[in-house]
Amino acid sequence: MGVTFWPQNKRLALSLVVNVEEGSELSIAEGDKGPEPVDELGVVLKKPIRNYGNESNYLYGIKRGAPRIISLFERYKLRATFTAAARSLELYPDLAKQIVLGGHEVCSHGWRWVHQFHMNEDQESEFIDKAVESIKVSTGLRPCGWLSRYLLTPNTRRLLIEKGFLYHMDDYSDDMPFWDFVEGKAILIIPYAVDSNDMKLWTDPAYTPGQWYEYAKDTFDQLYLEACDSPRMMSLGIHLRIMGRPGRFSWLQRFIEYVSKFDDVWICTRKEIYEHWSKQNPST
Repeated sequence: MGVTFWPQNKRLALSLVVNVEEGSELSIAEGDKGPEPVDELGVVLKKPIRNYGNESNYLYGIKRGAPRIISLFERYKLRATFTAAARSLELYPDLAKQIVLGGHEVCSHGWRWVHQFHMNEDQESEFIDKAVESIKVSTGLRPCGWLSRYLLTPNTRRLLIEKGFLYHMDDYSDDMPFWDFVEGKAILIIPYAVDSNDMKLWTDPAYTPGQWYEYAKDTFDQLYLEACDSPRMMSLGIHLRIMGRPGRFSWLQRFIEYVSKFDDVWICTRKEIYEHWSKQNPST
């Protein structure tokens, strides 16, 4: 490995990832067989009826969560990677505009926030193409990275390479980027992290925002320590509808305040990580 430190001798790369899924979740109104099962209340409806309460919970991410989080990044002059389901940006063009004006990156999180693991190759190829074209229309920019909803297929990575994607996030195996090869062609894997993701605040009612903060801070501190000897990166994934709630947002703000005190931490987008890594450690 040729690189020891990040740009300007930064010690640790911190990737802030904001998941934009609101409006792209499963919904009877969109012709799906059932409503979205991921619900903070833990209500699983077995009948094919609309869950208006959960739909409004997702909408909160657009109406109140997004302004809070984007304003926080603006205040600290931070750029993040917004992993966006394309349909969400279509439905909320003002949000798409704010993301672009803030200098943030848009990474594709699928056409909608639905599972692609059940798709055959042709269906998945169309799903990827549809997401790319939609995001290009909404933002004026082509996404260069991809994150699936949880699961992928044996074809996913090969299709992404064929369609010109530069990096892939569907991996949790490391704290630094690495190259993967499919049929002799390379794509940079920029691993994601679920342990520090805020989704636990929805799925585990006993897990508090304060505990999330402490865990995120401990993760940062440990990776910062290890970065003395070898490159490290930290992923922090949040959701507009989850971390955008007032009582949780205050803990996100505490975390941003904490990491911003470190002059040798590179808070960057995933595209920037790709650009630096590919120059310092080319796939060849």
